[in-house]
Amino acid sequence: QDMESTSPKQDRGTVDIEADLCKGCGLCIAMCPNDLLVRSENLNRLGYRYAEYVGEGCNGCAVCFHACPEPGGISVTRFR
Repeated sequence: QDMESTSPKQDRGTVDIEADLCKGCGLCIAMCPNDLLVRSENLNRLGYRYAEYVGEGCNGCAVCFHACPEPGGISVTRFR
């Protein structure tokens, strides 16, 4: 049996969100084409419910990075 066909699709990228820089505007959440970002139930040091990456399925498109108005708030790493 082919093990590769039963394993989940490998991520093509990953998203890192600096929770304490996030102002909770939700632009990254709205723009993610794969719906992989959610608003946290927790508050950051500024009192905002920050965006979180759910941890799988990223294609590395960086739409969230470009949508974020906070410099340094989101970084995207695309795998080769």
